[in-house]
Amino acid sequence: MFFIDTSRNGKPVYDALVNQSLDNYLINDLRLKGHGLICYINRPSVIVGVNQNAYAEIDLPYLKKHNIELVRRSSGGGAVYHDFGNLVFENIVVGDMSEFGNFHAIGDPIVDALHDLGIESAEVSGRNDMTIDGKKFSGMAIVKGDNSYAAGGTVMFDLNMAAASEVLTPEKDKLASKGVKSVNARVTNIKPYLSEKYQNWTTEDFKNYLLCHMFGVDSMEDVETYHLTDHDWDIIDSRLVEQYRTDEWNYGKNPGFKHYVTKHYPIGTVSFNFNEKDGQITAVKIYGDFFTTGDPRVVEQHLLGTKLNRENLIQAFNDAHLDANLGKVSAEELATLLLSDRRD
Repeated sequence: MFFIDTSRNGKPVYDALVNQSLDNYLINDLRLKGHGLICYINRPSVIVGVNQNAYAEIDLPYLKKHNIELVRRSSGGGAVYHDFGNLVFENIVVGDMSEFGNFHAIGDPIVDALHDLGIESAEVSGRNDMTIDGKKFSGMAIVKGDNSYAAGGTVMFDLNMAAASEVLTPEKDKLASKGVKSVNARVTNIKPYLSEKYQNWTTEDFKNYLLCHMFGVDSMEDVETYHLTDHDWDIIDSRLVEQYRTDEWNYGKNPGFKHYVTKHYPIGTVSFNFNEKDGQITAVKIYGDFFTTGDPRVVEQHLLGTKLNRENLIQAFNDAHLDANLGKVSAEELATLLLSDRRD
């Protein structure tokens, strides 16, 4: 494993729009063969999954009032709040897909580092979380390229929980499925669990400890490192202008369709926003925090023109190859969800 230094002109980059775009460049363009690792800190920002509806997940007026940036990543998963008390790490793997989708391979090195700090209850749990005493301190995500992938997540060290609670507005069904009443009830920072001798650590101190532990060194100077070049940054900058800094990418379009149904499944939350006329679907958009290497738009295309009855919906979902384009959820379950909005 080697380290990829994402600083620019010798200074760390805290711009979430820049940092969240790096994985795409690293797995699709630069493609350094082997197993690389990046780690960075973002200034206050909210990161949403590629398939999420920002208008449903985020308190946008609060975000704008407090100058918090909204950034859409290229992987699935849910919305998270970042600030200077939060780390982001990503494994950049090119040429070896043997561990693709294995969240233990991603999270275990973090958990091992916490165990060595005396936090024995840290573990990888659920679909893609890391927890301490059952409370989440990290959510992980993955995005696939051509014989390559980026897999990593957040690490909440000393995050501003009050701000996170104000700006994030997750679906009530998601919280209900976890048996809790609020975001704060199921998340935690790492810092309160550290022994007294580590209580003066900054996020940067913790980041340095974590990286040295993962590489098995006393100093990051002893780690093989690739430093992003001016040429790399020219390409990254161009992609930012073309896509990642645009409102169309980060906010998306709120279609404002009449009907909205949502449910949390083992694969994550799946939501349908749709219109219908004379008992047929005339417009539809799928949202959610599910992970997929397929294309949910294929499912949307199969639903257009479909009659809103159980038999036709199940047939449309089956024709759309749900496993490949959405995840392991049945056509019968989704048909039930779509019909739950019917009043007749």
